[in-house]
Amino acid sequence: MALSSKDFNTLTGEIVTNIQGFATTLVDLTVGSVLLAVVEATSAVVMWLQGLILALLATTRAATSTGSDLDSWAADYGFYRLAATYANGFVTFSRFTPTQQAVIPVGAVVQTSDGTQQYSVNLDTSNPAYNAGLGGYVIVAGATSVTVSVTALVSGTAANVIAGGISSIAQAISGVDTVSNAQALTNGEAIETDAAFRSRFVAYIASLSKATLAAIKFAITSLQQGVSYSITENKQKNGQTDNGYFYAIVDDGTGDPSDTFITSETAAIEAVRPIGIRYGVFGPADLTANITMTIVVAPGYVHGTVATTVLAALETYINTLGVGASLPYTMIASTAYNAVPGAISNVASVLLNGAANDLPATNQQVIRAGTITIS
Repeated sequence: MALSSKDFNTLTGEIVTNIQGFATTLVDLTVGSVLLAVVEATSAVVMWLQGLILALLATTRAATSTGSDLDSWAADYGFYRLAATYANGFVTFSRFTPTQQAVIPVGAVVQTSDGTQQYSVNLDTSNPAYNAGLGGYVIVAGATSVTVSVTALVSGTAANVIAGGISSIAQAISGVDTVSNAQALTNGEAIETDAAFRSRFVAYIASLSKATLAAIKFAITSLQQGVSYSITENKQKNGQTDNGYFYAIVDDGTGDPSDTFITSETAAIEAVRPIGIRYGVFGPADLTANITMTIVVAPGYVHGTVATTVLAALETYINTLGVGASLPYTMIASTAYNAVPGAISNVASVLLNGAANDLPATNQQVIRAGTITIS
């Protein structure tokens, strides 16, 4: 229930009024008097007790608990906060002299130009350049570069970088001169917020009946943050009608989820699916969005700086659309204007994949930022 709280002055005033109302003789409640000191001390104790009661009420309800109190409240139901995720993507190691073979070791560290964000080279046995014997990725003699996957060393959104943001090799690698990322890394997420945690808890309660669409949706989104999905019932992935079958397209924010992620999502769905119902879990097909535009910056702004900010804003917006979400043509100019409020006086010649049209996505596709050219 709601508790009507009172401040110190109100409490003190009410106590003084009551004393004066019941006193049969004149009482001294002037500033500095003993009786006023007793009244104020009493008010202070009441304020302390009131604070304890309010804190207790706040921590006994999920709607008002925060932080660790909210975690412990939900833990009684076996429900836990989603951890922060690590930004990941691809970088290209290059060299100027390709006469000798070079090896990029697994675990090599690259970083942004200021050194604040670092990324480690992943073990990826599916990469054709990987050599188990050498423990890394080989740039063969005559080749100038190799592209490998990397993951941020620290979780959270700070490790999300724009294209070209990674430009330094933390430790020298023999025969390798430079490193760069052609695409932005945008799928790092901070630890789940209290608001998102509460919202997901409501979905959790709704899913407890199991064998429902709500239960399957909850299972998919509870694996980690940044997951998008689509569910299609009574059809095979190829569009053929198949009653009693459904398939889910799931993405972890990269546009190319790993086999491990797909396997984990399959296990999550298996735990809640209806008996006798068949299903399939697949990664999405990437749909590339290539953009060209011309911007006119307002006086006092540097065109190159504004263009870089607009590029980052467009990549972030596009790469977080999720499975099945289309890219409206008009949102391109809108995102550009909002990237640096007041800095752009005009956006012109906007083309999305060579046309002035929306880019629709099916429930099996996810749109990813491709080449974005801002002049």
